[in-house]
Amino acid sequence: MAIPPPPGPHQPEGPYPPPGQGPYPPPGQGPYGQYPSPFPQGPYQTWDQGYSPYNRPAPVNGLAISALVLGILCFLPAVGLVLGIVALVQIRKRGERGRAMAVTGMVMSTLGLALLVLALATDGPRDFWHGVEHGAGGSAGNAFSLRKGDCFDAAGGTLEGVASDVDKVPCAGRHDAEVFADFRMSGRRYPGDSAVVDAADTRCYALRSSYAMDAWAVPDDVDVYYFTPTRESWTVGDRTVTCMFGNTDGKSGLTGSLRKDGLTMNADQTAYLRAADVLNRAMDTAPDKEYVEDDLPGHKAWAGRVSDALDKQAHLLRGHGWFPAAEKPVAALVEDIEASREEWTKAAAAPDADTFYAHYEKGLKLIDPTRTVTARKVLGLATTPPSDGANGGGQGDESGGGGAEV
Repeated sequence: MAIPPPPGPHQPEGPYPPPGQGPYPPPGQGPYGQYPSPFPQGPYQTWDQGYSPYNRPAPVNGLAISALVLGILCFLPAVGLVLGIVALVQIRKRGERGRAMAVTGMVMSTLGLALLVLALATDGPRDFWHGVEHGAGGSAGNAFSLRKGDCFDAAGGTLEGVASDVDKVPCAGRHDAEVFADFRMSGRRYPGDSAVVDAADTRCYALRSSYAMDAWAVPDDVDVYYFTPTRESWTVGDRTVTCMFGNTDGKSGLTGSLRKDGLTMNADQTAYLRAADVLNRAMDTAPDKEYVEDDLPGHKAWAGRVSDALDKQAHLLRGHGWFPAAEKPVAALVEDIEASREEWTKAAAAPDADTFYAHYEKGLKLIDPTRTVTARKVLGLATTPPSDGANGGGQGDESGGGGAEV
């Protein structure tokens, strides 16, 4: 009995017949040429390290995900737009996925950015915050919602004390007050009642002439009032001071709007009043000492400021192109202004009080308010000088009417 030899290095192990026996021809032989070996090197296929038998998808770009999230939430739209652009660049270079997410995030961020710009242009954030203040501060929120040009009636019909509510009404009819400006104070801590009132008094009087440019059109019984934050409203973010016109007694009210600015007047009227305001501001800087003998250097410095203002006023009036009917009266007014400037210049250089008075009185007569009536009438401005003698744009005495806390 023959025993087959043990399998060698070139013989497969198992029940397979040796080469040359069985149904398969030996490797390399056959009627049609050479055949490959019918047996693989091993029973299983192996995979080298670094390869996978499965098809792994490309990763999703992280910036594309961030751009989509910011776009959906409308949070930091500008950042979402930038992230979307950077994500598209990275996806193209790296072959990553997420192009649709990046594009969607960019589109939504662009819409959010457009809405943000529109809101800022239309004072939307401020309106929103006033709504928050209204919810936090109760009925006083009506006072916070007042805007430049609004007219209203105050609760109890008074503009002093603590304001609890206001009702907006048309300016054409009777009303308690008319808002001419507002501004925001700063600081985390409440500065105190006195500091708030001082700030309101100073700023409101400085802002009034930009709204009521023609002081002659402001009745003598009109004064400046203001709403200021309270200590309690300050804690919820209220920093707004609202400046308004009201009757000097705080109760009688007003009729008709006092607004005289670039929105309600023509170019010639505005040019005239702006030139007049230059002089009024200089006149308001007079020294605290009433008598020249008590402060000659201070009065001489003041005369120098008035002289400079008169020079600028004449320059503004000469440089404007007036309509034909106004050219002659304005030219006559400029002559008076230039003659007055010479006297104020001499007063600024006066060696003593008597010399100062001599030039001061001459210069003051040349700019007497009554000398401007002809030009004002042609321009369609008020022609009755205020009782305090302000020269066409000043507001007279700066003793305030007071204010109310809201």
